[in-house]
Amino acid sequence: MLQPRICLRHAHHLRHALPPTSLRTYATVEAVDHTPPPPLTATLINAPNSTEANPYDITVRPEDTPEPPFALRTYKPRTPGVRHLRRPINDHLWPGRPFLPLTFPRKGQHIGGRNNSGQVRVRHRGGGAKRRIRMVDFHRLEPGKHTVERIEYDPGRSAHIALLTNPVNGAKSYVIAAQGMRAGEQIESFRAGLPEKLVESLGGDLGTADAGMIAAKTAWRGNCLPLHMIPTGTLVFNVGLKKGGKAQLCRSAGTFAMVIGSASERLKKVKEGSEAEDARDDLYVEVRLKSGEVRRIHRDACATIGTASNSNYNRRQLGKAGRSRHLGIRPTVRGVAMNASDHPHGGGRGKSKGNVQPVSIWGVLAKGGFKTRKKRNVNRFVVTQRPRNQGKRSKSKKKD
Repeated sequence: MLQPRICLRHAHHLRHALPPTSLRTYATVEAVDHTPPPPLTATLINAPNSTEANPYDITVRPEDTPEPPFALRTYKPRTPGVRHLRRPINDHLWPGRPFLPLTFPRKGQHIGGRNNSGQVRVRHRGGGAKRRIRMVDFHRLEPGKHTVERIEYDPGRSAHIALLTNPVNGAKSYVIAAQGMRAGEQIESFRAGLPEKLVESLGGDLGTADAGMIAAKTAWRGNCLPLHMIPTGTLVFNVGLKKGGKAQLCRSAGTFAMVIGSASERLKKVKEGSEAEDARDDLYVEVRLKSGEVRRIHRDACATIGTASNSNYNRRQLGKAGRSRHLGIRPTVRGVAMNASDHPHGGGRGKSKGNVQPVSIWGVLAKGGFKTRKKRNVNRFVVTQRPRNQGKRSKSKKKD
């Protein structure tokens, strides 16, 4: 029996007669706290003696409130493409276009994974939606306070970016946004040194100033500091590797590192070294990366306080193959499904790769037998290597 049809000619008259509760929505969210962001509270630390107020005498920080529970935005399955679609809730992002003077179009044959001669060097890339590359400031060399104008989505990276405005000259710049950063906050970079007004609020002499007081006025979320000014145990991201260089580590969404302390302090606890060794080790600070690796980095290298934004990025689900193509990712074909002329595993009858070792498309061994770790010229800045294979091989060797 056929289903009755609805008259579509006069459907616009029925729209006004339906109650608002009968309207169906596409997106649903579970366990989400829609309360507005916490207000900024000003705490007076030291009243200034002069008539001119010192901005570093007033600490402005958001109130300590618990983070909302983890939730993903789901959609009603109107179509098969949205049935399994899961997206992080980022209602605070800027809905408009980016700041065009800080962008340039992404063009060229490198989009398809090809080099200057047109040969494919990176497989599974090509197509996708048009993009504009955002020029992000990873150096943070300009001193002074900057106001966060808005938080934006960047198609070229997993973390969100923040548009900063210099209130003195009106210059704008993009930086990687910290987790929890919102529009209206003020952040600052101390790579060029401490401002004079901050030194005055600390008593005028940095030699006698308390390190805890310096950290209380500088180590805020989003501020960029040299590593030797960051207290031990602080979570940082956008970590540099060289003095005066740009940030190179922990730039993806949700990544962070922890400052352990100076290398000389660790060596003093282990053994008593010579004065020359202590003087050399004072130049480095030990940082534990997200992978578990402990690395020695120059004390004047930069780092940003906090965690990289969009921490729920790894929990998203695209829902359909078309969204992967929109991101410029082409399909991945198994070698067994190819012909013998296209892959070492191809050809033959059935789904067997034959009596051959698992190899890549170029014939390199894929499962053991091909060593990639250096035995000579190892990185001397790595104090503790990251754990590999979850310790399974090391435990089996100890049992034997």
